[in-house]
Amino acid sequence: MFKILWNCGLVVPALFNVLFILSSGAMAEAPPQAIAPETLNLSESKSELEETSSNSVTQAESNQIANVEVIGTPDYLLSQTENLFSQEDITDEENSIEQVTSVSELSDVQPTDWAFQALQSLVERYGAIAGYTDGTFKGDRALTRYEFAAGLNTALDRFNQIIASSTADLVRQEDLDTIKKLREEFSTELATLRGRLDTVDAKLETIEKQQFSTTVKLTGRAQIVIGSLFAGNNVITGRPAPRVVTQQGSVSLRLNASFTGKDSLGITLGGGNIQSLGQTRAGLLGTFDGRTADNSSITRPPNDISVSGVRYRFPFGSNTQVNIYALSDGANELGFTVPINPYFESSLATGSNGISRFSRRALVYQYGDAGGGIAVLHRLNQQFQLGVAYSAPNANNPGPNTGFFTGRYLALGQILYTSPQRNFRAALTYVNTYSPPNAQGLSGTNFGPAAGSNLVNSTVAGTGTVANLYGVQAFYQFSPKFAMNGWVSYGAHRYLGRGDGRAMDWAVGMSFPDLGKKGSLGGLFVGMAPTLISLGKNVNLGAGLGQADKDLSLHIEGFYQYKINDKIDITPGFIWVTAPDSNANNPDSVYAWIRTTYRF
Repeated sequence: MFKILWNCGLVVPALFNVLFILSSGAMAEAPPQAIAPETLNLSESKSELEETSSNSVTQAESNQIANVEVIGTPDYLLSQTENLFSQEDITDEENSIEQVTSVSELSDVQPTDWAFQALQSLVERYGAIAGYTDGTFKGDRALTRYEFAAGLNTALDRFNQIIASSTADLVRQEDLDTIKKLREEFSTELATLRGRLDTVDAKLETIEKQQFSTTVKLTGRAQIVIGSLFAGNNVITGRPAPRVVTQQGSVSLRLNASFTGKDSLGITLGGGNIQSLGQTRAGLLGTFDGRTADNSSITRPPNDISVSGVRYRFPFGSNTQVNIYALSDGANELGFTVPINPYFESSLATGSNGISRFSRRALVYQYGDAGGGIAVLHRLNQQFQLGVAYSAPNANNPGPNTGFFTGRYLALGQILYTSPQRNFRAALTYVNTYSPPNAQGLSGTNFGPAAGSNLVNSTVAGTGTVANLYGVQAFYQFSPKFAMNGWVSYGAHRYLGRGDGRAMDWAVGMSFPDLGKKGSLGGLFVGMAPTLISLGKNVNLGAGLGQADKDLSLHIEGFYQYKINDKIDITPGFIWVTAPDSNANNPDSVYAWIRTTYRF
């Protein structure tokens, strides 16, 4: 008898405190009357209220799998506690509630509040108060009948738990009368909530039946480009290049899967017919100067949809991430952490913001080409990250002077610093690369950055080429609406048995986030594209023995990426190259285009 009275003494104040806090009103008392607990059946009212509790939210969440790939996300390395996959709520998060165990979890409840003691008792003694998922109680806001029903259900849960632990058989009739009145009062809301949850369950069942996969997410990107050359000659023939307005396009499809929830398998397919402005001594301009960022593969036919990326990523310990890829390049894999040049850099998810290939990244990253390899990223501490990668552009070829270890390769090491405020980052990068005689990769060049002058992209026929490349890059966010980035790269080429050459590039970029509209982006960029600044007297790369690039060529670029909505943006921009192919005898080339990007 004493125990049941003690339990009732716990639960009755809890119940009435809930009612008081929620409704700011008191129910009329009835004379106390004792009844046996076996006659007390709360299951019916509990079942009606059950679906209004936070369990309904968490159940919906647990049935919804959202495969969200982390691409280009600043300041992260995957740890064992982090997940490549996160769950998406199918309810309005602001209106979702969840149980709290301490009043300190409610950020908007202060000890000076008039109801603080009541809330503290309800939360910490009885566990009978639920807060919102944003950590607030919203005590000064009007209460909806649905929220009242959810709070009442929490109190009933505790009521049942306390009664179930009793061994005596008495409960006050007034409490039952209160519960009965509440159940009748909220019968309409309970029925409505049940109908809403039934609708959600039906929609969720349809989604699960019709979705592509429960563990794979498919994303896509399509681009339509209208462009034209306004000025410029073919640097090989010396004749004006055609001024023809073209309409071109490309598409990229990405499959993202996880097997453990912490790993990620990414497969990318793509193709299109966006033509490069030029190649080494070929194409419209006869040089890679001004090459656009989104042009289709040079070595494949137009509109040939093919696999352009296969990569598996997984954590190894709490501070290390391993990327194994059959088709990618080491620079891209290191870029999956923190892009050094975030407002211009290319992203597998969003595509390039900048117009040209050169504005994406420095010479030191440009020699990679696509192929097989492995990249390892290790977080030394919150500010420093170490990355190493090994790529073989011809890893899939079993022929002579090819393969994973015996053919063309690129070994990359980088240390990255990110400031505690996350507004500054800088990287030091070293690359060693080798290309066997007459090797060729997917970029269409046998050696070189596939950007810049013809000489810097050339080799001596029948001779292998080794390079040691060094780069420093930096980025600083001055304000939410203005940032700058820059780099300097140096390359030491050795044409085996012939002699040496030196290459260099530099650049400065300015970015204007939210320019004109939130989510839009403006960009201005100027630099010297990869250039051969000196050459040994016994080496001839096509201009004569010892002949390097002789004139300064500047790459100037501007774009404005206007965000129409979250899925569509349109980017007008231009590329202006002075002294193309580092030869002042060549008139400046100017190319303009309008790129529309659709994401789904």
